[in-house]
Amino acid sequence: MRKIYTLSVIIFFIGFKQLSAQTSTAAKKLLDEVSLTIAAYETMIFDFSYVLENRQENIKQETNGSITIKDEKYKLMYLGVEQLYDGEKTYTVVPENEEITITTAKEDEDFGINPIKLLNFYKEGYDYQWDIKQTIFGRPIQFVKLLPSDENNEIKYLLLGIDIIKKNIYRLIEIDMNGTRTTLTISNQEINIPLEKNHFTFDFSNYPDYYINN
Repeated sequence: MRKIYTLSVIIFFIGFKQLSAQTSTAAKKLLDEVSLTIAAYETMIFDFSYVLENRQENIKQETNGSITIKDEKYKLMYLGVEQLYDGEKTYTVVPENEEITITTAKEDEDFGINPIKLLNFYKEGYDYQWDIKQTIFGRPIQFVKLLPSDENNEIKYLLLGIDIIKKNIYRLIEIDMNGTRTTLTISNQEINIPLEKNHFTFDFSNYPDYYINN
């Protein structure tokens, strides 16, 4: 009886490992398809909402923004701040302070946030699992669970919601170790919209009295 029990346990774990491997393979395949789809776009324009919530601390913050992306260049509007990256420098405009901060690509890499990288962050440092599928506003959204490879990571896990028809990112949910939940949702997405040649050229004449922090 003990041999039969031991054999049953072994068969169960073998079956579970195979299922997990298939799930991980399917998840990675879907993420790769998303990456290829995004890379093929000449331009992307979309709005986004950002919600931070911690029920234990009774905290809930909601903000919105928009972004235009072409190749490595982008123009971001968020929290009343405008940020433009022209391929070499980033210009951050804070109307409240009437201040413009100019940084280089290297400085942004060390200290800043590149929204383009936010669309490809999952390529390194995570293990993948197939998660739930939901229909949201008539769109089939497949969630992939991303588990940080680094045990010391403050993130418990991420859920990346993908429109399986358009192969686009729809929603990113982050769960921290302290119970904080942040949700980034993309909406009103437009692709391959022609842009003016000077769309990513910073025009100082629009800010005549601003302090330049270079």
